[in-house]
Amino acid sequence: MNNTKNTYISIGSNLGNRLETIQEAIFLIDKSIGSVIKCSKVYECPAWGFVGENFLNACLLVQTKLSPENLLNKLLKIEKILGRERSLQNGYQSRTIDLDIIYFDTLIQKDSNLTIPHPKLQERLFVLKPLADIAPQFYHPILNKDTRNLIQECKDKSILTKTKYLLFCNKKSLLTSSQFISIEGNIGAGKTTLATKIANEFNGKLVLERFAENPFLPNFYKDQARYAFPLEMSFLADRYQQFSDDTSQFDLFKDFMVSDYDIFKSLIFAKVTLQKDEYELYRKIFNFMHKEVKRPQIYVYLYQSTERLLENIKKRGRDYEQGIQTEYLEKINRGYFDFLKGYPKENSLVIDVTNLDFVANKKDYQVIIDKIAKQAFKQLN
Repeated sequence: MNNTKNTYISIGSNLGNRLETIQEAIFLIDKSIGSVIKCSKVYECPAWGFVGENFLNACLLVQTKLSPENLLNKLLKIEKILGRERSLQNGYQSRTIDLDIIYFDTLIQKDSNLTIPHPKLQERLFVLKPLADIAPQFYHPILNKDTRNLIQECKDKSILTKTKYLLFCNKKSLLTSSQFISIEGNIGAGKTTLATKIANEFNGKLVLERFAENPFLPNFYKDQARYAFPLEMSFLADRYQQFSDDTSQFDLFKDFMVSDYDIFKSLIFAKVTLQKDEYELYRKIFNFMHKEVKRPQIYVYLYQSTERLLENIKKRGRDYEQGIQTEYLEKINRGYFDFLKGYPKENSLVIDVTNLDFVANKKDYQVIIDKIAKQAFKQLN
């Protein structure tokens, strides 16, 4: 028997980073209460019933199997996680987050702990306007009027402004909206592993760099000066062809793209390995190609200490990588950081994964996903 219920939850904040807190609350609701099916637009309005900073308000449709009492307890727990300390003082106060049950299907309930529908929803424009975005024809089970009628009759004259902010029902919808995420890092940083995990979990099209068959690579690690230029030119040609093909082909069965490299890495490695005159020639060719390729919306750089990189390289056991020197890895790291200095901050993210094991430890993996999601949210808003 399916005992899933539709519940409508009002959400608001007027302290701290209001928008990020609201989005974090939505993610926590989706994780611990039930699937968030719809999010309203975000509205800004004056504090209601007291003097304070303006609120951001929204409304959610959530499908849950929890009882109303358990739902309330979960919402209070989320409020506490996000820094709200409920006061015993009478009257309204500023708050980092406010979560209220508006409707629980058509349930009518009134006791000392919980009243459903919310007893004052018809008096509050900041509840009704967002509710109208996602449930304009939902009928109040006691008043027998839908949301649009309640708005027409509401005596609240507060001025609400519909903002351009975006909210996302879950992390998958957020990452999907980012369209293209590139995971970069030094040799042995774990970029392929992370990109693969993200693609598998969130239904992304995986774009992986193919490099193991490059005929110049084993010789390069033995004699860098001799083989640097043909190696870098070979990589550039392969990356350009593959990257152009893979990023231009839309996959109907995938929601976004995630790659374990960005073509700009070609210039970073070339600057480290090539002589000055070789590099200048290489850069002219690169600039011509780079104009034609798709750019990632989010560029993630996984930083690991050189010691950790060498450990990882040793573990994966590729013969031609075992001679890589510490100095070479450090130059590559510096090259990436120099590149990121000129990259738009809203599009780039550096994550230090030296002390994280995102393969074996789910919590470490979640730390990384949360950082990427937060960066994506900032970029989209």
